[in-house]
Amino acid sequence: MRKFIKTFITSFLAFALLLTGIPLAGSAATGIEDLVIDLNVPQVTREVKDSKLDLNALHVYEDGHFMLSSENLEWHSSNKNVASVSKDGVVTLSGHNGTTFISVSDGSNSDRISIQFKGNQDKILVEKEKGTRYDLIGNAIKHMSMEEKVGQMLMPDFMNWNGNNVTEMNDEIAMLVNDYHLGGVILFRENTVTAEQTASLVSAYQDAAEKYGLLISIDQEGGIVTRLQTGTDMPGNMALGATRSEDLAEKVGRTIGEELNALGINMNFGPVLDVNNNPDNPVIGVRSFGEEPELVANLGNAYIKGLHETGTAATAKHFPGHGDTAVDSHVGLPSVPHDIERLKKVELYPFQQAMDAGIDAIMSAHVTFPKIDDTKAISKKDGTEVAVPGTLSYKILTGLMREEMGFKGVIVTDAMNMGAIADHFGPVDAAIRAVKAGADILLMPVGIVDVANGLYNAVNSGDIAEDRLEQSVERILTLKLNRGIVKAEVEKSLDEKVANAIQVVGSEDHKAIEKEAAAKSITLVKNDNVLPLTVSSVDKIVVVGGSGFSINLLAAEVQKHHPGAVYVNTTGQLNAEQLAQVQDAKYIIAGTYTSSVGGRAQDASQMVMTRQLIETGLPVIAVGARNPYDVMSYTDVAAYLVQYGFRPASFEATANTIFGKNNPTGKLPVTIYNHDGSVLYGFDHGLGY
Repeated sequence: MRKFIKTFITSFLAFALLLTGIPLAGSAATGIEDLVIDLNVPQVTREVKDSKLDLNALHVYEDGHFMLSSENLEWHSSNKNVASVSKDGVVTLSGHNGTTFISVSDGSNSDRISIQFKGNQDKILVEKEKGTRYDLIGNAIKHMSMEEKVGQMLMPDFMNWNGNNVTEMNDEIAMLVNDYHLGGVILFRENTVTAEQTASLVSAYQDAAEKYGLLISIDQEGGIVTRLQTGTDMPGNMALGATRSEDLAEKVGRTIGEELNALGINMNFGPVLDVNNNPDNPVIGVRSFGEEPELVANLGNAYIKGLHETGTAATAKHFPGHGDTAVDSHVGLPSVPHDIERLKKVELYPFQQAMDAGIDAIMSAHVTFPKIDDTKAISKKDGTEVAVPGTLSYKILTGLMREEMGFKGVIVTDAMNMGAIADHFGPVDAAIRAVKAGADILLMPVGIVDVANGLYNAVNSGDIAEDRLEQSVERILTLKLNRGIVKAEVEKSLDEKVANAIQVVGSEDHKAIEKEAAAKSITLVKNDNVLPLTVSSVDKIVVVGGSGFSINLLAAEVQKHHPGAVYVNTTGQLNAEQLAQVQDAKYIIAGTYTSSVGGRAQDASQMVMTRQLIETGLPVIAVGARNPYDVMSYTDVAAYLVQYGFRPASFEATANTIFGKNNPTGKLPVTIYNHDGSVLYGFDHGLGY
């Protein structure tokens, strides 16, 4: 009889859950065991913002997993003079001294948390409840299979499928997400065409996830690394470095975070905290805030703060530092020769500051640091002996980052398909090495099925201890809880998600911040009494430079100020016809765009072009559209401006500066050298009107 009653009650509860829209979690009918306020979980931290504190109620299920609960909940404050609480769990402090208990109930289960306000000390104290019921993460891990633990550590890309860009979910990808229990995915420009399409794709990824919310990541740094095809194109980190403004860096971080959040993208692989003290760096360059560690740290932390305010996870990269390299790790294996004392003063300084400020994750660099770890391995590419890069180094990821610098967050590898890793170590061996070194998330493993099975075999053979996996899974689930990345029992409708994305992404307010950042970044490096231009309608202005380098955008902006301006589309030495077009000009504006040492060499085509224009004897105003170093190959130019990026807002700001509508206030965030190594223009140099 008792068995019959128990069966009847279970069936009735299951039916009731279906009626309320709450699913039977997992594939089996596993019932709800508890209701917990997420901030009571020991690993979860949350800041009060504008006297408000967001609390989430989590249902805990028999199989150990947890889900966000929002239906049929009652929130209550025991002392509304201290704080009130909304039906959505948003606590608002009144400013009065005292203590209140905030409680939540679903009718069967309940939980509470204590909040105390001490106005005379301007302190808000949150006292968590204690007990084993709050070990949600440990309980979840205890119930996970080994394969589920491995899955949480895998973050593949699905940029293309069968030769086509993935812009909507297909059955094969959904099956991989579910069958391999994936913890996250990364999106690229190929995946993000419009706000509506991107929000729909992201929602479909979350629907495909088995139990736990997916980390949906992207490289939305701003500037030259901008993945969203729609939205706000910020001018980039070195442009922010030129502004010297922490307030602006925070606004840019917040804007990027708001757009990602509106699309459902919850993790940004930014900011870059590499100190770009090597002008020959082919892969970092303008992605860095500059060459001075304190500037990088201060602007980086401001950017991180902005991201965090939107609930978006931030990732500092590329640890221990990719700034002082002259090789691109996408194609080769760079090396940084410095010892630990020098690294602490320069490369490591911004990362330490970010760790101390609570950065969510740090991405490793595929760079060797022989003074920290001189371990060698035999290359699978050619059988030669190669140094082990930071991503695969226990001494760097665990010894330096975890033990010496005290980082508690998530370590993400740089893309495992990059040449520095894939060529020399092979996909499966590299994955095993990275996990043993201390990496928590393997980004873009080559061949998700082979890598997953390779890791299963490594655990089963004892090469990787299962508790090593559990350390990573605990950090990953902690990140997810802290950023609210939890599957909900009742999700917002897709229509709601899309409508919000369309409203937020590329909004007028965001575009205004983009324009402000671009305008304040423009750096006037040289001016022989040429700028700002004063011209009449009959004066001829010629803009010269390649449309392949977006100099046509500069020409279009110049024509807004001077409609008769002529554009000559070339990236090399001018022919007779082109020379004839510039001969009677009053001013020539030359746009150059370089990203490498070769591009700015004396004999490089754009440099030859610009010197040829200078040799006409006409006043030439040169614009460095990306790296600021171009002027080293045409030092006799009459005026030189730097804009640090090729987005339309930067070209608009440059044209406004040339014609006196924008007073340049930018300061060089790097040193510009002559070809002989002497200083041409120093760090912090910048002219105004």
